[in-house]
Amino acid sequence: MSTFYTWMRETIIALSEAGTLPSILYYEFVINALFCAIIIGPLLGCVGTMIVAKRMAFFSQAVGNAALTGVAIGVLIGESYTAPYVSMFSFCIVFGIVLNYTKSRTRMSSDALIGVFLSISLAIGASLVLFVSARVNTHILESVMFGSILTVNDLDMNVLLVVTVITVIVGLPLYNRMLLASLNASLAQVRGIQVQAIEYVFIALVTIITVACVKIIGAVLVEALLLIPAAAARNLSRGLGSFVYNTMIIATLSCFGGILIPMQWDIPVPSGGAIVLVAAAFFLVTTLVRNLVPGFKEAKI
Repeated sequence: MSTFYTWMRETIIALSEAGTLPSILYYEFVINALFCAIIIGPLLGCVGTMIVAKRMAFFSQAVGNAALTGVAIGVLIGESYTAPYVSMFSFCIVFGIVLNYTKSRTRMSSDALIGVFLSISLAIGASLVLFVSARVNTHILESVMFGSILTVNDLDMNVLLVVTVITVIVGLPLYNRMLLASLNASLAQVRGIQVQAIEYVFIALVTIITVACVKIIGAVLVEALLLIPAAAARNLSRGLGSFVYNTMIIATLSCFGGILIPMQWDIPVPSGGAIVLVAAAFFLVTTLVRNLVPGFKEAKI
């Protein structure tokens, strides 16, 4: 894939130098960031509709924060502190599966159980950071918490592409069944859907998507990009189809806006935070539209 990335960057830079494309595309890091935005927007937008339908926003935040513990473990076992993907994926997948297994075998509410697991994970991560600080500058871990889409490299893009392909291959054939199980588990069981199995598949997909986006968006903010575009789209959507498409469009535009707006006007805002702020602006606008425009007042999912 490195050959493809090199060709893509050289082609876009040449077109930018010739004046065919905007001058901002002269820089490789901008091209990398926009490439990630094209993938992340639709991916998080599509999954975000399921997150909202299943009321699992807190779960994605827990997985994102668990990635910090995964990074600390990776550094301790000798992985590169700039890309400890093996430890992040391993720890977070185990974290998600154990959490879902426990949820199905306890009477505790989901938000309370997720809060317990999140607290345990953060405690482990905070403790391990003390050992990690002896090996690397702990400020490096800030990129895990808040992301840096402008510093992504070929490895980050490869990981994102692989996760996207897995999500498409596994998620698309099961999407309708996952959605039905989210909205009405009893009806799904009557129709012969293995609700528990579908739940584990969905948990695994959300986990790997969250981890793949952590370095780009940040552990603190990836949950916001899963949730806010879906909430904004819900204000305007009258059916499930429009809900999914509107969410994907808003998430993609948020990524592009968060990358380009601070650069265009020299606003000193981190790219991850800017992306979420643009998504929040979409939510405010759609909320106003829903309340002020008569045609959208009946919109509901």
